[in-house]
Amino acid sequence: MGDDAHALLGPADVRALAARLGIRPTKTLGQNFVIDANTVRRIVRTAGVAPDDVVIEVGPGLGSLTLGLLPEVRRVVAVEIDPALAAELPATAAARAPGLADRLEVVTADALRIDGVPGPEPTALVANLPYNVAVPVVLHLLATLPSLRRALVMVQAEVAARMAAGPGGKVYGVPSVKLAWYGEARRAGDVGTKVFWPAPNVESGLVAFTRREPPPTRATREEVFAVVDAAFAQRRKTLRAALAGWAGSPAAAERALVAAGVDPKARGEALDVAAFARIAQYRPGGVLERNEAEDHGEGAFADGAGEDARGGAGDAGDRGSRMQ
Repeated sequence: MGDDAHALLGPADVRALAARLGIRPTKTLGQNFVIDANTVRRIVRTAGVAPDDVVIEVGPGLGSLTLGLLPEVRRVVAVEIDPALAAELPATAAARAPGLADRLEVVTADALRIDGVPGPEPTALVANLPYNVAVPVVLHLLATLPSLRRALVMVQAEVAARMAAGPGGKVYGVPSVKLAWYGEARRAGDVGTKVFWPAPNVESGLVAFTRREPPPTRATREEVFAVVDAAFAQRRKTLRAALAGWAGSPAAAERALVAAGVDPKARGEALDVAAFARIAQYRPGGVLERNEAEDHGEGAFADGAGEDARGGAGDAGDRGSRMQ
């Protein structure tokens, strides 16, 4: 951590800052502040950030992790929803790491609603995330910020297990598959309750993520995710039954599954993201049928109404390519 290791916040520092600001951690925002400097050092080390990285940190709180990141990276963009905390963070950085304070930019916003951040494109996400929004935040940022190549997030242990799960297990589900669309997630360690104030009721876990290209498919990301949602909405049912609403009927679902090379009697938990990406192409009236109709000048695309239909499909495709 260099010469700035002394700048990290300890338990007394965190409590004093909170008291001065009149802040009481709230369950609504999932605020559990890290009070252990060694845990901060471990997170930064495990994240593998480099001096040229631009890190986006969600929910910096009082600045425990922020102060750990500043000496190691080019820039930290901290996205904080609490105005009081956001207003105080630059002052904390200036007081405890004066030579590095210019590397910090604070954005007062809901991370679930941002569509970009100021300055150079962020390359990494490093954050201690509230369990109730952890998965939506990670998925939103990966979709919105394609420059993010990797991430390390601290989340509730149960959430960490779901994020990193592979096909075949009971914890494998929608978060597992959607995260796998963007890249590879893996467990990167466990974190106890005593490193937080207030101490949560459950253990936490670290999840490391590396982006890779989505699996090959002619469907958009939205179309693939629609299959995932349908498959796990009734996860005990076979895919033939679970995808009946998505396809229009059980028979139509079976045809799509067979065309994609998937056993109609399988369940969603048995499939990897590539299988879902294949299935999405075969939805009745979906991307392959639209493309075939366009190639032959047939069906709705041959008349005036086809322009609207083709335009809609094109918009969805554009959104999918931008958001990957």
